[in-house]
Amino acid sequence: MAIELACEADVGCAAQRVFDVITDLRGQGSWLSQSSAFKGTEDISAGPVGKGTTYREPGPLGVRDGVITEFEPPTTVTFHQPMTLKLHAGVLDITLRYTLTPLDPNSTHVRRVCSLTLPAHLKVLAPVFVRAFRAESARTLESLKAHADALG
Repeated sequence: MAIELACEADVGCAAQRVFDVITDLRGQGSWLSQSSAFKGTEDISAGPVGKGTTYREPGPLGVRDGVITEFEPPTTVTFHQPMTLKLHAGVLDITLRYTLTPLDPNSTHVRRVCSLTLPAHLKVLAPVFVRAFRAESARTLESLKAHADALG
């Protein structure tokens, strides 16, 4: 069973512009700094970013090999990024879904949902994973909001 962690924010920027920021994987470093959990996005597949684009995000716990599974500008983008854990500890199934709802021409409601499924042998550690993923989701959305608000 997936654990869903949602966070939301109202952003002072048009939905298309927010969507463009979220999906600009090559420019992600301009608004999302590295953290203890996130070390950057690399190995992005060639061509324009869209459904089917692949990427890799190495981190301290393992490597997320991601693919964009849903790409509907300017309202929805979904990233499926299973994380292969270090020490052969298994795979965390991770899906990130952004839903953008225009509030007016210059503001957007952003909902970010992180769905997390743990391997059975790691379920006892669910509170630890939930705490870490909740913190990183909030940090990501706060960074997105600050950047998009500045873009106006």
